[in-house]
Amino acid sequence: MCGITGWISYDRNLTTERATLDAMTETMSCRGPDAAGIWLDTHAAFGHRRLAVIDIDGGKQPMSVEHDGRTLIVTTYSGEVYNYRELRAELETLGHAFRTSSDTEVVLHAYLEWGEAFAERLNGMYAFALWDPRTEELLLIRDRMGIKPLYYFPTSDGVLFGSEPKAINAHPDVRPAIDTEGLAELITFTKTPGHGVFKGMHEVRPGHIVRVSRNGVSVRSYWALEAREHTDDLDTTVARIRELLDDIVARQLIADVPLCTLLSGGLDSSVITALSARALTAQGIGPVRSFAVDFTGYTENFKADDLRGTPDGPYAHALAEHVGSDHHDIVLDTAALMDPGHRAAVLAARDLPNGFGDGDTSLYLLFKAVREQSTVALSGESADEVFGGYRWFHDPEAVHADTFPWIAAGVSGRFAGGNATREALLDNGLLDKLDLKGYEQRRYREALAEVPYLDSDTGLQRRMREISYLHLTRFVQVLLDRKDRASMAVGLEVRVPFCDHRLVEYVFNTPWSMKTFDGREKSLLRAAARDVLPDLVADRVKSPYPSTQDPRYNEALRAELKDLAADRNAPVQPLLDDAAAAEATADGATSDIRPGAELILGLDAWLRTTGTSLDL
Repeated sequence: MCGITGWISYDRNLTTERATLDAMTETMSCRGPDAAGIWLDTHAAFGHRRLAVIDIDGGKQPMSVEHDGRTLIVTTYSGEVYNYRELRAELETLGHAFRTSSDTEVVLHAYLEWGEAFAERLNGMYAFALWDPRTEELLLIRDRMGIKPLYYFPTSDGVLFGSEPKAINAHPDVRPAIDTEGLAELITFTKTPGHGVFKGMHEVRPGHIVRVSRNGVSVRSYWALEAREHTDDLDTTVARIRELLDDIVARQLIADVPLCTLLSGGLDSSVITALSARALTAQGIGPVRSFAVDFTGYTENFKADDLRGTPDGPYAHALAEHVGSDHHDIVLDTAALMDPGHRAAVLAARDLPNGFGDGDTSLYLLFKAVREQSTVALSGESADEVFGGYRWFHDPEAVHADTFPWIAAGVSGRFAGGNATREALLDNGLLDKLDLKGYEQRRYREALAEVPYLDSDTGLQRRMREISYLHLTRFVQVLLDRKDRASMAVGLEVRVPFCDHRLVEYVFNTPWSMKTFDGREKSLLRAAARDVLPDLVADRVKSPYPSTQDPRYNEALRAELKDLAADRNAPVQPLLDDAAAAEATADGATSDIRPGAELILGLDAWLRTTGTSLDL
């Protein structure tokens, strides 16, 4: 993995701008704790922070290819290309010679051989910049599913870019600011592809290439979901999915550093852990190491609700015992979740206060503990989006609502551990100006306009293709972004096998009736992997990432909100509804304030620490 940043300026000599590049690169130190590198040329400057995973000694960056004393191409690269060995072998037959065993060098030679079209040959998670001194052009390229982040900020004579907004905001010419649209994007549960939230900033869209030249900035897509006829019968479909999963997991187990899996006891993470255990055993290098998050007293005092019906612990332990993994529970308490230092670290990692409250803090602490023993972790993220696992996929009211189905299901509050909305404590005048419902509707219409169809898509099949598309291009981005920031904040590389584009394409085009052939969620995944799972786990109903149920957490939030509401100099005061805050913090108040309080507290801390201005 790694953190990248850079600056292209056609009107300045960047060889004298080392101090600025150092400052931008240093913001990425958490993403790459193992090494740092800077490359400067007249109009291009690249910075790199490295997390060494493959070819520890030879993969240093920025990396270039030279010929006869002339630089042909240079890159600052973040990610993993899982088919780099096949690409390298093909390139060698075409006359290319390699000096390292890294996938980064393969990417450079692939560009030299095939030009921009090389991106279509890559299988992996990546975000990188390529500078071609021969044409003085920059390419910014992001993987198909948007697993790895990449932002850019056009300037009057070029562009700034970075893995995270903080790298761009570290440039002295950038004034971090958010306008009404940016704030609406931050608050709503939309994650618009390409939207950078900060004024003037953009995110490279998944599956896209951004080209920067003296003529300006242009954007093109090199991959998108397409509607294709599915001709396989059920048995063939299940067998094909298993074949893909076996290949994907085997590829993603390649690393020159300690590796593990994230195991919640749900179907998704259990499949990844079980298949990893099999693959490692076949290589004679098992057992697989697995990690789960838990909270003090969570299992013993668990209370089911309409989102989470069972605690994770017993299921994670059952799977670990079944496959013989070296399993570890990371047990957290309320004090750790409310610790100001931990919450500040999460905010610094995310750049924006738009997360999942204690769910972000617990994920950060889980990854921090995992990093002490492993450098790479495989995750079950995105299986729900691919296979149709969320409950609202199967709720007719949410499915047929004229908005994003997760918004119709009220999920933003419930994922954060409550039923209230994020905007519950915001000033009414501000809410009128933001028009969150109108913003959601515009983004929803834009998304629907992109959906590809077959002529045979009618009725429920047509609507479920839309629902799948919305999840694979919008909802999953929220979760991938969250996982990337929390993991890279502690220098942990998290891989997501279910985001392999071959699997995504295949299942996207599988009819909805086949995806639910047994009357349940994720029917195809369950059928494809049942033989490696205990029945207890295979038959478990979907339960999202856990959120603490300790009442002391809510009490601590209420007390902190009360102090904030009383501070008339708090930077978040202009955004706060005083009456709503007073009602929420009154003696004896029992209303659910969790999502709203976490947003308000996060906004205040963000405004205090980042210097971001609100241009509302």
